[in-house]
Formats: sequence, C-alpha cells, structure tokens
Amino acid sequence: MIDTEKLLSVAKEAALEAGEIQLAYFGKKKEISHKFNQFDLVTNADKLAEEKILSVIKGHFPEHGFLGEESGSYKSEADYVWVIDPIDGTTNYAHNFPHFAVSIGLLYQGRIYLGVVFDAFKNEMFWAAEGAGAYMNADNISVSNIDSLNKSLLATGFPVNRDGILEENIRYFTKFLYEAQAVRRPGSASLDMCYVACGRLDGFWELNLAPWDITAAACIIREAGGEVSNFGTDNFDIYVKNIIATNGLLQGKMTEIIESLMP
Repeated sequence: MIDTEKLLSVAKEAALEAGEIQLAYFGKKKEISHKFNQFDLVTNADKLAEEKILSVIKGHFPEHGFLGEESGSYKSEADYVWVIDPIDGTTNYAHNFPHFAVSIGLLYQGRIYLGVVFDAFKNEMFWAAEGAGAYMNADNISVSNIDSLNKSLLATGFPVNRDGILEENIRYFTKFLYEAQAVRRPGSASLDMCYVACGRLDGFWELNLAPWDITAAACIIREAGGEVSNFGTDNFDIYVKNIIATNGLLQGKMTEIIESLMP
C-alpha cells in the first residue's frame, strides 16, 4: 500500500534542506562551470543540493530509484523513481536573479504520482499527490478560469541547447505575443508551471525539456485542475522534450496555434 503522507513528508523535507543550501549560496560568489555548452551552467550549489536531496530520500527509502539532473539514473527499473532537479533555473540562480526552485517528482510504476516544487527565496512550497489536490504551503490552489487567449498571461522558456530550437520557439513566441494579453519568460519551467497551477499564469509552453524540469509540476497542475500534453498529441510523456501546460480552458487553443507552426 502506498503511504502518500510519508512520501510527501520526505519530499518536503528534502526540498526544504535543498532550499537552505540554495539560500546559503545565493548572492555570494559561486563556483560556476558548464555542462554541454557555454549557456548550460551548473554551480556548486546544484551539486550540493542534489546530494542532500538524495541523502534524505535514501535515508527513508533505500530501495527507491532516482533520476537526477546532476547524478543521472539509479535503479530506474524500481517501482518508485524520484525525478530531481536541485535548482531549476540555474542561470537565474547564477546571476542572483530570484526565480528558481527545487523540483522533486515521484513516479510510481511509471506514472506521475506526486510532486513538490519549492521556491526557497519566496518561501513558497507547491505540492500535490495523485487524487489529493494541489497546494501552496497550507493553502489549496487551483488554475485560473481565463478562457480566451486575448485575456491570458502566458509564459515560455528558451533552451540552453539553441541549435534549431531557438528559432522554432521564436515562431511560437511571436505568435503568442499577438494572440495573448502578454507573454513572460521567467526562466524556471517547474516554477512557471506552478504559477499556472495557482492561477498566476494561464498557460505555459516550452521545448527541449528534461523529465526533472516538469515531472513534479505536471502533477501539481493536474491536481489543480489544469492540463498538460506534449506537442501534437493529447497525451503527456515526461521523456518527450516539450510541453503545453494550461488551465485546461486554453489547452486546445494553445495546442492549435503550436501545431499550426510546427516544422
């Protein structure tokens, strides 16, 4: 039997401890290196935060698997697999721009089961579990009721891997600039998606994402009454590197525009 309360408690504990590491290094000189190109940053805080998350979860659930941005895959065949981004929004973090988060999602037998996204700077913890609703701290949250694009506030992100993808998203970005009330580009996919979940944003799309960017927040959006899908389909797979996430009322409208512009 799944002990949802304990799983959530451990995920929150891990997120809080990782958030403390983020804040300890925020605003201070950091060790910054590059992973795949000059735009793909990683800091010493990313590594320390992921180590802390893994330590906390392994201490309670040593049999569980992991998929982490910095540590890679471990026991990926396990029934329970934690999907972890220690700092979603590393470029923001490296520049001391206060929009970043800890993202901890959990897959159970391959399906998204729970998610915790913690903004340590604002002390806002978004969390949800399958069938249990969505919350920010102790308050229940839900998506907006905006049903027209011209009244909507949308967001997107631009990938660190820019070859071809940057140009593709500029097409979507330009179109939505004309169709929506406004478009933002905050720089943390998990946090931006949580803003959809709590009604601060009405829709979000992005390309070239990894599972650790979106797993936790996808659970939170669904439990808040929203929808998530990949481009060109009503289904959602965390291993497909794109996402459309909305309040549900805009899902079809955003999907139609994106599909009309897809290469």
